[in-house]
Amino acid sequence: MSTTETSSPMVSLADRLSTHLVGRRREIELVVAALSAARHVLFEGPPGTGKSTLLRAVAVELGIGFEFVEGNAELTPARLVGHFDPARVMQEGYRPAVFIDGPLASALRNGSLLYLEEINRIPEETLNVLVTVMSERELNVPRLGRIEAAPGFRLVGAMNPFDSVGTARISAAIYDRVCRIAVGYQSAEDEEEITDRIVPGLDQDWLAQVVELVRLTREHPDLRIGSSVRGAIDMCAVATTLGELRGLEPSSPEVSLDAALVSLSGRIRLREGGHRTAEEIVRDLWEQVFGDGAPAGEHEVDGEGKAPAPNGAASHD
Repeated sequence: MSTTETSSPMVSLADRLSTHLVGRRREIELVVAALSAARHVLFEGPPGTGKSTLLRAVAVELGIGFEFVEGNAELTPARLVGHFDPARVMQEGYRPAVFIDGPLASALRNGSLLYLEEINRIPEETLNVLVTVMSERELNVPRLGRIEAAPGFRLVGAMNPFDSVGTARISAAIYDRVCRIAVGYQSAEDEEEITDRIVPGLDQDWLAQVVELVRLTREHPDLRIGSSVRGAIDMCAVATTLGELRGLEPSSPEVSLDAALVSLSGRIRLREGGHRTAEEIVRDLWEQVFGDGAPAGEHEVDGEGKAPAPNGAASHD
């Protein structure tokens, strides 16, 4: 059998997945290859880069289940694995029928993809449960017994390596059992297409400027974390509805600046020790991208190149 014939099912899967996402062909091929090789996967990259969208699409195209787990400090082993119903245990004892599957047990039994978002926010004792599961493809639960992984079970974790607040280091035991895929931001053209798909009908030149503004937040020296493409999507959506409310075009300065402040000021993260607010930085970047088109009236840019906050705008330190 030729290489082309052997790989055709995976090529077909990658092609179908490409219809769900803009760009990301390389990442799609890496995920398909790793999962087809029965490997577990760890995505590393900033938020808003399509990691969960890709995994949901993989599950749909493979026709398998998808168990989503949000990683946080409250995710105990019992919440991940499952537990015995206390009330029924009092009446019936520790019987298998009394056990309530958590997402891990459910994924094992059903051969599903188990997606752990923000895996580096999960307590170490909970992560330790996964070590044996990843190596032996089985889970031993006290008073219940062994749960063996059905065909199709894979574990996929995702983490943002640039955010250290509320996170912990992933142990070498976890890293040793996964294939790591680094996921970065898309190109400007891809982000324009993504935004245009979700908020269609906008002026394309203005849309390109919105994406440029969002991408500049990732390079600003006063910012630790910039905005993902979700900031561009929200800015376009808010500008559309705000423009209708004010009887103006979404691209008009009075609408565009306020939409930028609302959509971006909460997403960006300031570097420690800085003295500027998120609003000030967003205004400066807006001026840099949109030039001399200053909002009129109370939004007019002052002589120092900064626009005062619109009514009701709150500052973020």
